[in-house]
Amino acid sequence: MKTKIILFSVVLFLMTGVSFAQKSNDAKSIISEKVAIKKYHNKEELERMQKGELIALYMERIEVLIKTLPYIAFATKPGVTMTSLGIPNDNDNRKILDNQFEATNEYFEATTEFHKKILPYSDTSKLISAIVFYEDIMKSIHSYSNYN
Repeated sequence: MKTKIILFSVVLFLMTGVSFAQKSNDAKSIISEKVAIKKYHNKEELERMQKGELIALYMERIEVLIKTLPYIAFATKPGVTMTSLGIPNDNDNRKILDNQFEATNEYFEATTEFHKKILPYSDTSKLISAIVFYEDIMKSIHSYSNYN
């Protein structure tokens, strides 16, 4: 009886492992759900913040722009997939999209390393102006559909 339970457990464990190991062929969102600005700020709010907080906001805005701007011809918000755009969801297109995401992530990591070392030397008022400017760009991306 014990051997049947052990054998059943091993088979169940292996089947579970195999089912999770298979890659999903579901269509991926062109813009990641994780990429979003949580809150927009005005200049007065930013002027009350410490430089470390400003640097974190600046880097967050850079990430959103890097991971959104290249795709505005397709979408401006998460949830749009290749399939919803009429692009075949085949292995070649998924691979191209995965390669693009990987290249974007590598670029963002390099940019982040640069900003961690250099941004502390920036002038606070220019940092605030850049954050406000980046937020204005993001707001205009949300109204991009008005141009169609």
